[in-house]
Amino acid sequence: MSAILSADDLNDFISPGVACIKPVETLPPSTTADASSLETEVILDGQQPEVAQPAKITLTDCLACSGCVTSAEAVLVSLQSHSEVLNTLDLGPSLDLLGPDADGRYTVHGLEDESRKLFVASVSPQSRASLAATCGRNITEKEAGQMIQRLLMGEEGLRAGGRWHNGFAWVFDTNAAREACLVLGSDEVLNEGIGGASRPAKPILTSSCPGWVCYAEKTHPYVLPHLSRVKSPQALMGTLIKSTLSKFLGISPDRIWHLAVMPCFDKKLEASREELTDAAWARTGKASRGVRDVDCVITSKEVLMLAESRGINFFDLASSRPLPRQTPFPDARIEKFLCSRGSSHSQSSAAGTSGGYLYFILQEIKARHPGSDIQTTKGRNADVVEYTVTSASGEVIFKAAKYYGFRNIQNLVRKLKPASASRIFGARTAGSARRTGVKSTALDYAYVEVMACPGGCTNGGGQIKVDDPVVMGRRGLSSKPGPSEQKEWLSLVDEAYFSADESEDVDVHVGADGSQEVPVNGISPSYARDTLAYWASTTGIALDKLVYTSYREVVSDVGKDKTTDTERVIQLASKVGGGW
Repeated sequence: MSAILSADDLNDFISPGVACIKPVETLPPSTTADASSLETEVILDGQQPEVAQPAKITLTDCLACSGCVTSAEAVLVSLQSHSEVLNTLDLGPSLDLLGPDADGRYTVHGLEDESRKLFVASVSPQSRASLAATCGRNITEKEAGQMIQRLLMGEEGLRAGGRWHNGFAWVFDTNAAREACLVLGSDEVLNEGIGGASRPAKPILTSSCPGWVCYAEKTHPYVLPHLSRVKSPQALMGTLIKSTLSKFLGISPDRIWHLAVMPCFDKKLEASREELTDAAWARTGKASRGVRDVDCVITSKEVLMLAESRGINFFDLASSRPLPRQTPFPDARIEKFLCSRGSSHSQSSAAGTSGGYLYFILQEIKARHPGSDIQTTKGRNADVVEYTVTSASGEVIFKAAKYYGFRNIQNLVRKLKPASASRIFGARTAGSARRTGVKSTALDYAYVEVMACPGGCTNGGGQIKVDDPVVMGRRGLSSKPGPSEQKEWLSLVDEAYFSADESEDVDVHVGADGSQEVPVNGISPSYARDTLAYWASTTGIALDKLVYTSYREVVSDVGKDKTTDTERVIQLASKVGGGW
């Protein structure tokens, strides 16, 4: 990339008819254009010049649907890969963390060398499920998480190679942040939010799927007031790690390098958002764009590539070797919150594989209204479901829905489109679902769980697919898998996702008055709220700055006339022979 040209200058949209950010090898070969190609083409003997066929893409191929990925974002995505992880690990020795001492304090050595960093990672349960299914041999999600720990932290993993033999100091489970996001999202829907802040417009739409957020910002900005302001688990984990370690270790956030392992390529775009940097929560007073809360995102597939690049067989890490020992986290209460559930989770399969946002809200409403009942109504396909909570007397208490996949999302946003006034005097309002005498059912919902991938996050674009050579080799498949094999594969990934030990103990939170709270789907809402409040108090940062984010309309410059007035005058003058 040219030193003159920065990613900030690239705000164009890449349309599928022009180009696509599918892997380069799938695109048709480009031809070198000569000077004559810049002039108007002349058709000779009735023969049309040959034009290369555009790449054929589908909704599944797109990172964020319908060509709404910009070239700037393509650059940002390319900068986040397993190669970037290895290059960063090899820049210099990691910071030395010594402690805790008798007072529980830590000492960080090596700060004088700016290339030295402290490496921290967080891993999603969907990625662990994908790797568990790939391993086979009845490997559970928890065991797959332990394999990732051995890779990132262990002596037999990344530390065995590289220039400095660096590894990660901590590897956390994003389920801790997910549980906090569930409580925050429920509070946003059922209460007034944190600090008395106003809630989004109804229906409130989930915002943890970056592909959906990207699509909304660039194609349907009228739905932005409906988006939940709660950060995604990836983003919340990044803020929690960097703000807490920065506070307790006395180092700046840019000395902490946070890697996230996610099931989706769009998470790379999320990590690049300006709203998800320390500029949104740190009191630096600097007019800078800030340090990312998540420095790099790699997908489940890239975990295998990461291991292979260092000559490590990832599947050999499923051994009985003891797990690498993690240094105690600088704050015991935050450590308990991050590590109490281990590398596993336990939730009902009815919650789905995308975090269970809607399911948690429905269960909390049911707990608040004894005797109430949850009724489900299937939509036009398996990825559209409506939910209604009714009281014992049959009164409707709450209505919600889930919409997965871009085809269904398009129907949802069409229903939410506001009415547009006709330019014809006396004409009726048109152009929306709110026609005279017609009321959109989407407007009746209080909440909608929206995810870009059909089937949920275990089917994310960054997951290991059944036609991957690794999977085909380990499953003994000689021909390209068909639809039945793909369906069976997804069911195996889902099975691994729900393979948590149901006997795991769930912390029962005891209030100051000695009362015990009944967990909702294995989660104690008051425990999560108390921990979040403690986090805000220890860092000295308002909680709303730590847990909420914002969105903005993104306008494409493609197809717009960028010619300045001076250029237009010059062009006009040249056409009339100068004249001045």
